[in-house]
Amino acid sequence: MPDTVLLTGISGFLGGHVALALLRAGYAVRGSLRDMGRADAVRASLAGAGADTARLDFVALDLLSDAGWAQAMRGVRFLQHTASPFVLSAPADPQELIAPALEGTRRALAAALAADVERIVLTSSIAAIQYGHADPTRPLSEADWTDPQSPHANAYARSKTLAEREAWALMAAAGRSDALAVLNPAVIFGPLLDDDPGTSPLLIRRLLGGRLPALPPLYLSCTDVRDVAALHVAAMTDPTAGGTRCIVSEGAYSLPELAAMLRPTFPERRIPRRTLPLWLVRLAALFDADLRANIAEIGAPRRLDSARAEARLGRPLTPTAQAALATARSLVAHGLV
Repeated sequence: MPDTVLLTGISGFLGGHVALALLRAGYAVRGSLRDMGRADAVRASLAGAGADTARLDFVALDLLSDAGWAQAMRGVRFLQHTASPFVLSAPADPQELIAPALEGTRRALAAALAADVERIVLTSSIAAIQYGHADPTRPLSEADWTDPQSPHANAYARSKTLAEREAWALMAAAGRSDALAVLNPAVIFGPLLDDDPGTSPLLIRRLLGGRLPALPPLYLSCTDVRDVAALHVAAMTDPTAGGTRCIVSEGAYSLPELAAMLRPTFPERRIPRRTLPLWLVRLAALFDADLRANIAEIGAPRRLDSARAEARLGRPLTPTAQAALATARSLVAHGLV
């Protein structure tokens, strides 16, 4: 019998790709859903990507409810905890992101520890690393942590930082820190598995949509979903992964640079060419909550050390231009732009 992996968030953009990588690697996957009505659609999307879904089943779990977690862990060797809310627009109440991220991590890890799983792989984010440092130009590594009290740490950054801190604390209290492996990916692009674009691909959708007259010089650290999924699978059994974090970021690019990556392939689309001046962006941020929440990304790229990720993959990370174009082509193929 193949080893069983409980995968939370299987219906998400990253969760779907992790499921695909696990199934291709020969594992049995038990995917968690809040709404079991989505099971057939998830199964169909994975089958359409070439996965053998005979080793796929589903369980109903909610990050904010205790129901079902113990039963879901029965017979499970590994936990992949990818489920956590991610939005482009800042919520009015930060707890809309923080509560499910924090409580979901507590529930998932407590259940996994009670079931004595061999390894837990947690999806965190570079958002748990890159905010609140005195020198924002300093290269950052896995040793760095976001200060959740920093004015530059938005609700999402706080949610990921608090959830990852909680994960390490729970594992330390159980004496099993080496059984936790954390991935800290950047903004994730790549091919869609279905017609739900998720959150990160919506950035590419906006660039293709033709409604933006100009772009702010907002920098995003980026990576390819297929690399992130491969690293999730490797982290389950790689002896060097236990007890460590792993940044996954191919590089940082401004929105105008991302637009330039897309323009040659989609010359018929009105992809913005103009860049807004910094003074105008800062002025607009006074009146725009979403822009204000991301003002720390304006003007200069962050430098992140992805040497650990590349060493585990045994190759360089996929160029962001390839990942962004894969997203764009998928959006067009699914009729989403």
